[in-house]
Amino acid sequence: MQLSKVIFWDTDYSRIDWEKKARYVIARVLMYGTVSDWNVIKAFYGLERIKEEMLKERSLDKKTLSFLSCIFELPKEKFRCYTEPQPYPPHWNF
Repeated sequence: MQLSKVIFWDTDYSRIDWEKKARYVIARVLMYGTVSDWNVIKAFYGLERIKEEMLKERSLDKKTLSFLSCIFELPKEKFRCYTEPQPYPPHWNF
């Protein structure tokens, strides 16, 4: 899979297991990736897998959550990151 490597600045890109770490990869692309990256994960995982993984994700920023809510036509309350927010807010919470 060819994604922007800067998305994974804290990870050894060559060692990412795209199947086992699908939730991590998808969340990173949604929060930090480009439209091109979005198209790559859509083709690789499919919208249904993206939805399943993101419904379970614990930490998504507000913009990403709003995007997913619109794309999948689901209320924000269906997402785990909305119902179980992280106890510590992110450093840069705009």
